[in-house]
Amino acid sequence: MSEVQPQPYQAKKISVIARGADVLVREYVLDPGEFIPWHHHTQVTDHYYSLEGMLLIETRIPAARHELNPGESATVTPPTAHHVSNPSGNQCRFLLIQGVGKYDFVKEE
Repeated sequence: MSEVQPQPYQAKKISVIARGADVLVREYVLDPGEFIPWHHHTQVTDHYYSLEGMLLIETRIPAARHELNPGESATVTPPTAHHVSNPSGNQCRFLLIQGVGKYDFVKEE
């Protein structure tokens, strides 16, 4: 995996847990209303695992809405456009495991 690009969005906290040649694991904390904008990846699959609060993952094609509570997970495969947010009144915390492949962040409208 090449050098990680700067994040084109605001999050309360992003911590790198592990980084390998083609796998990246990060812990995210999103405050109420924070989100990761619509985007897709060309190679890596996103594996979301909720640790605290409620995490909302939306996809376009196929159109889906996944509300994850602690202990629940969801997967988004490339090149599915997706949006991640914290719609609740409390912070949410989750792990994002990305791989296998070269990381990229392709913003969508």
